Parts: sequence; structure tokens; C-alpha cells
Amino acid sequence: MLPVELGLTDRVAIITGSSRGIGKAIALGLAHEHAKITICAREEKQLRATEEEIKRLTGSDVLALKADVKDKNDVKRLVSDTITKYGRIDVCFVGASGGVRTRDLPLA
Repeated sequence: MLPVELGLTDRVAIITGSSRGIGKAIALGLAHEHAKITICAREEKQLRATEEEIKRLTGSDVLALKADVKDKNDVKRLVSDTITKYGRIDVCFVGASGGVRTRDLPLA
């Protein structure tokens, strides 16, 4: 199979619920495409392990933030810290369930 180039080099993505499962797979895929990513989860230990794994496998820039997307203040901090580090947000994948809806994210 030929590799697919999605044109994500240097794009900035937030992936919630990204320490395991589908969220982690999305984060890993975006990192393989050379995107700069912010990953978040509620569980610090698993989040740090995922951060290190993604860095080791892809060499990509990863910002890992402990956050609960059910908490609007955590979501605001997640967005703010991502913009502070990377200057913008291009992609948002909401992999965590039961939290803030994408349309409620303070992206503007």
C-alpha cells in the first residue's frame, strides 16, 4: 500500500480523550503526518505514557495536558495552552465522550 500524504505538516490539532483507544490512534496518525498535536485525558499516568510513545514513534511535537472535557475551565485552558504553544488550532477531534461539544469550544 502506498503512503497517503494528507497535507497536515505543521498543522495544529487538539485530540481529546487521546491517551488510549480511538483518540490515541487519531493522535498517532496525525503525528505521523507531521502535525503538531495537543493530546489530553483525565488520567495523568496514561497520558504521559501516550505522550512518550507518540514522540518516540513519530518524532512529532506533542503537548500533553491533563484535562477533563466535562469541565469548561479545563477546555478553555486546553485551547489557550495550545494557542500559546503553537499559535493556532487547525483541527479538533473530540474523542472524549460526555463533554463539551465542539461548537462550544472557545476557538475564535
